[in-house]
Amino acid sequence: MDLSNLKPAKGSVKGRKRIARGQGSGAGGTATRGHKGQKSRSGYSRKVGFEGGQMPLFRRVPKFGFKNINRVEYRGINIDTLQKLAEEKKLSAIDVDLLVENGLASKKDLVKILGRGELKAKLEVKAHAFSKSAIAAIEAQGGVATKI
Repeated sequence: MDLSNLKPAKGSVKGRKRIARGQGSGAGGTATRGHKGQKSRSGYSRKVGFEGGQMPLFRRVPKFGFKNINRVEYRGINIDTLQKLAEEKKLSAIDVDLLVENGLASKKDLVKILGRGELKAKLEVKAHAFSKSAIAAIEAQGGVATKI
């Protein structure tokens, strides 16, 4: 017994079915495609969503809604988050680059400061947009809210 005379157990390996190789093979003639019809022809490929001629689902179901192509998406950051950041890092000025460094926004985000929470520190904040309540909270502490 050595590697040169190893072979799989009898009956464990089966040859593939060779279709369309003549009548003698038993799989000639129609080559397992049946008789006539679209699926028997060469070059047949079914379109995605085709349901045999029945009106497909994507055409039966109505369309609704729309996407506003002019929508501007902002990354909202609340006042309480700025307060926490200012306390931890002992900051007096916060801008978008600082928020990116601390993982609160990504480089391409437009940042909007929102008014949830309480601000105790005097901060100079630079961002792309501010809510009215955020501006009021920043200016109440003697800080400055600057739009970029």
